[in-house]
Amino acid sequence: VQLVESGGDSVQVGGSLRLTCTASGLMFNRYVLGWFRQPPGKVREEVAIIGISDIPRYSDSVKGRFDISRNNRKNALYLQMKDLRPEDTAMYFCAADDKWWPASTAPSGYWGQGTQVTVSS
Repeated sequence: VQLVESGGDSVQVGGSLRLTCTASGLMFNRYVLGWFRQPPGKVREEVAIIGISDIPRYSDSVKGRFDISRNNRKNALYLQMKDLRPEDTAMYFCAADDKWWPASTAPSGYWGQGTQVTVSS
């Protein structure tokens, strides 16, 4: 199984980015998928997850600004980010698990290597 993130970049405050996570080696449409991030010097935190029925969950810090989606035909997970803030600066990771995980926990499945997002003023 391989998860590969892309789309990270350096942007100005208020800018937008779309992250992509491409998966291989798993039955993509049977997995719950999520985005996590780890700011410099801080612990990893959940950003958003999406279930196999496309039901999303967002952290309060990104609600209304970020949109998670998936394309099962392309084995791809997306994170559309808008109105980016300096506090969104982090390494962003995608993750996949064959079951929904409770908030404030982490999936025990598969993880990508991350893509860096830097937001500057």
